[in-house]
Amino acid sequence: MDHPQSSERGPVVAIECVAGSSKAEEWGGDMLQTGDVVEEIKIGGSPAVHSPFKGGRSGVQKLLHSAFKRGDTSIDVRIRRCGGEAAELQACIVPQSPAGRRQYVLRSIRDPNYAVGFVDRMVSECVALQGSRSSRVVCALSTAKVQDGYVPYNWEKKMKEFLPVPNSSCFLSMLVLPKALDLVASRYNCLEDTLARANTWLFASQASGVPIEFMNVQTEALLTKISGETASATVNSGSLSDLSNLANVSLYGFEDYHGVDIGVVRAVRLWFTPAAGELAVDIKLQEGDTKLGFAISCTEEGFIYISSVDDTDDEAASTRSGLRDMFRQARNADKLLVISRVSNEKVLPWMVSSAGAIRCFDTISISQKLSLHRHALKSIRIHVLMWEQPPAYEFTEYKAATPISLPLPPSTADAFETGFERDTAGDVSFRFNEISQSNGWV
Repeated sequence: MDHPQSSERGPVVAIECVAGSSKAEEWGGDMLQTGDVVEEIKIGGSPAVHSPFKGGRSGVQKLLHSAFKRGDTSIDVRIRRCGGEAAELQACIVPQSPAGRRQYVLRSIRDPNYAVGFVDRMVSECVALQGSRSSRVVCALSTAKVQDGYVPYNWEKKMKEFLPVPNSSCFLSMLVLPKALDLVASRYNCLEDTLARANTWLFASQASGVPIEFMNVQTEALLTKISGETASATVNSGSLSDLSNLANVSLYGFEDYHGVDIGVVRAVRLWFTPAAGELAVDIKLQEGDTKLGFAISCTEEGFIYISSVDDTDDEAASTRSGLRDMFRQARNADKLLVISRVSNEKVLPWMVSSAGAIRCFDTISISQKLSLHRHALKSIRIHVLMWEQPPAYEFTEYKAATPISLPLPPSTADAFETGFERDTAGDVSFRFNEISQSNGWV
């Protein structure tokens, strides 16, 4: 049965797009578009309502409100376009509350991102909108923006699943502070000097046999409070010519809105990586083990390494774990067998203070930790830096299923003398003072 239409110039209920689709069909003929004239509305199992709609848009909103209140949110909408073209939308009724007044829009079942509403328009306006589709597509293209948002991410699961050592990164770096020129650290050497010191540390480490490779270098800004001559010399740099002079300085400043002079110290962070990754070694202990059978030392650059192994005891823990064989292979390759982690905790050097001291772990505390594990018969795992990828059979041998613990002779603590001294160049910078370089047998 044909239903009477409004006059060509009369008011009709038309479609207004309120949210774009995520699919390419949005501008195709099958999707409802702004300016389409509503012919029929069918809500759930209720009889279809045809145009003209009593009350126009307000009447349609009342129909939607009643349906939503009774929980009937399924709706089919049929539209017509000039030339007799028709299209249909299957959607859900959802509330929208602009300006505090509840209104309803329709979200497509096929694409929930696509939503339309109803408006009162003249037929001539609808015809004009339908005829301007091409220009509206161009306009939409010019105003379209790529949207961003947040998606949940299971960090705990991923960190356990993908990291070789759970909750610990494989990134290795050394932070080199600029060298202070006075005891109060008010003046520093230039940035180029700091870069040269970072470069020297890397080359010296490689020359000593530490199997690491360069990855990247960057400057890192550290905030500090400055005053007096330092403030007047660094804060009053306002012109472009002054800014160009800051390119190679290690300290510059600014004044915050409280009038406090803030200094920015430009440190250098050197990123490096093991030449062939890290290898986990589980050292298993047995009742009656009195030693682990290897000694540890510290390089001048702060790396802890296995300096010797017991070649005479085939039953030592170091032999059973494969450390003796690895030590021999490292020696044949002119490399050091560097320990990177103890019980999954990194034990690599990580900072050079403004006084020039390298902040690193000392062999005494590591030896004591290994000794405690041995006495408690608790397994322990160490990681070593590799200089080449080991064959598969060797990897299986070294990486046992369970971690193990390590022993330390009681006299080890007496073999070392160490002290901590406050670094005068910074409030939070400490350094080891005169750490003994002698071997620490465990």
